[in-house]
Amino acid sequence: MGIEAIPGEITEIVVDVPPVNALTARGWNDLAHAVRQAGQDPATRVVVLRAEGRGFNAGVDVKELEHDPGLMVAVNRGCYEAFAAVYECEVPVIAAVHGYCLGGGVGLAGNADIVVAAEDAYFALPEVDRGALGAATHLARLVPQHLMRAMVYTCRPVTAQELHAYGSVLHVTSKLRETAMEVAAQIAAKDPYVIRRAKESLNGIDPVDPKGSYRFEQGFTFELNLMGKRRGLG
Repeated sequence: MGIEAIPGEITEIVVDVPPVNALTARGWNDLAHAVRQAGQDPATRVVVLRAEGRGFNAGVDVKELEHDPGLMVAVNRGCYEAFAAVYECEVPVIAAVHGYCLGGGVGLAGNADIVVAAEDAYFALPEVDRGALGAATHLARLVPQHLMRAMVYTCRPVTAQELHAYGSVLHVTSKLRETAMEVAAQIAAKDPYVIRRAKESLNGIDPVDPKGSYRFEQGFTFELNLMGKRRGLG
């Protein structure tokens, strides 16, 4: 259990942190390290990021913060590093999402190059209900602007089927891992040098810098915490 990397031309990075795949500060940093290491390995052609258990990711481990609120800085830095690692990974990252994808999970999926989802997958930012903000940067990569705003204000979820209609989920499937691996195999069959340059070029033409944008959001979470508004993070 934990964060496991299964190396190969298609490197699988598997999150298995019971009961809900909510990550501690160390867990976020471990995930960032695994993704960066995979991308730096010349043998890796594509990364598949997936999870075991009931859902893809439940965000931050709130219990850790309840026991030590001083860890908030470490947790925020860990999330920042994990999201950045997915975005900056030298090879394409495919997020294979099942069940819930909440808070930090949206940060991971939103920064992935391709999202494949199970039929039961849904995505949401419950931050406002918890007195926090963040990952709207990444949600905006998955849904249109006005829906993103509605989701932030109301904390309402969207389904994989809705995201498929927007084109931000490539496939909705009952065979999640198999479908993700099939897409990964199509990429892995290409010239690896060309694919790495393609990833670099696509990041270079992004209209919004997700690292700077997310860091701006995080400042408001610190403000809300200082004002005594925090009721946990997701």
